[in-house]
Amino acid sequence: MCLRIIVCLSLLAVTAYSFNDNNFVEFFEQKPNDEGKHWALLVAGSSGFYNYRHQADVCHAYQIVKKHGIPDERIIVMMVDDIANNKENKDKGVIINQPNGPNVYPGVLKDYTGENVNPKMFLEVLQGNAEAVRAMNGSGKVIQSGPNDHVFVNFVDHGAPGILGFPRTFLHASELSPVIKKMARDQKFAKLVFYIEACESGSIFAGDLLPKNINVFATTAANGKESSYACYFDSRLETYLGDVYSVMWMQDSDKEDLSTETLTHQFEITKKETNTSHVQEFGDVTIGQMTVAEFQGKQIAAPVDTENIPNPNLDAVKSEDVKLAILEHRLLAAKTDEERMFIEDELDLLVMERTKTVNTIKHMISFAVNDQLSDTRKMMTLRRPLTQHDCYRTVINHLLRVCPALNLPENDYAMRHFYTFVNLCEEPVATDVIISAMDKVAVDTQFC
Repeated sequence: MCLRIIVCLSLLAVTAYSFNDNNFVEFFEQKPNDEGKHWALLVAGSSGFYNYRHQADVCHAYQIVKKHGIPDERIIVMMVDDIANNKENKDKGVIINQPNGPNVYPGVLKDYTGENVNPKMFLEVLQGNAEAVRAMNGSGKVIQSGPNDHVFVNFVDHGAPGILGFPRTFLHASELSPVIKKMARDQKFAKLVFYIEACESGSIFAGDLLPKNINVFATTAANGKESSYACYFDSRLETYLGDVYSVMWMQDSDKEDLSTETLTHQFEITKKETNTSHVQEFGDVTIGQMTVAEFQGKQIAAPVDTENIPNPNLDAVKSEDVKLAILEHRLLAAKTDEERMFIEDELDLLVMERTKTVNTIKHMISFAVNDQLSDTRKMMTLRRPLTQHDCYRTVINHLLRVCPALNLPENDYAMRHFYTFVNLCEEPVATDVIISAMDKVAVDTQFC
């Protein structure tokens, strides 16, 4: 009897203490589960049917993270959404990412489309700034991640030294890097992983742009000086269905057990099987020992048979040559003389535009170095690493304003020549001198 009284009194004392001390662990309740959530931000930064492959990549990526259990409330998709029902699309409402592949468009979220696919929106969504996107057209969703969460970002578009493209403007590495570092300081994630498909995408994380000690791991389709490659030309749709790097990692995710495969293993497979460009890794590579499931979803999904899917490297073309290659395919398939003449005229016009692009940039370089032929030649041939980010960002943004005829954000061929402005800034040529040179060329309608 006495023993029962002592036990009861002890329990009452403990219970009283638990209700009176805010720091005491709740006695009768199980500890809350502090396992982090999974978030995915999927972005296709281009527009136009000839860029079909970018939105196809992102739609496929959505299907992967969705079927592996990341719920729609924690997936955010940004894409212009002008492909599925485009007048050039012979299969309305259908987007495929491989020859004779499944329709990857159904169910895809449309959180931010059209003009809302832009650098500012991307950065606000990434860092969870719900207030900033509230007034914009879209779902209003942002990455509301916390210190225990894993975030996966897949970005697909054109690129240039230190630049990722959007339909109307550019995102500079010098704008992305501070946001990533601030997110790390603010404990917006436990681990953050980027998969970037773009030309010269290795330049986005080069140098100190992505420190190795902030729990961020990134892989890119190319190094900082080369193109990424489009693949899977579809003769019926007359466009490319995918990009080699993106196709490789996604086909791997489709067939592997993500709960046992590591990020490093996926990186190594993608690197080995992408023989058109040099796939890179950056940041904290120890994160690579974590499983792919920790970022693309933990739910077990039935594997996809990829044995009969063609090798994407076989018909791959440089991103900047996609328009040219599409016209060449159309020319070979033309059935009448009239059709051939029309396509030949389009080819001539494209070649003229490319010549104009090179001449415009060459004249700007020449003016910037006081018409010194040897200096002009040097600026047009060197490939210096980008360190003068303020100069470079200023001159590229000025070029966008004064030379709209080049249609720069959608002119991947022009972006392949941005290294010349990197060279000027690294020489160093003063920023105002470069801007003055651009203004001189811009007044000549032959160029801008």
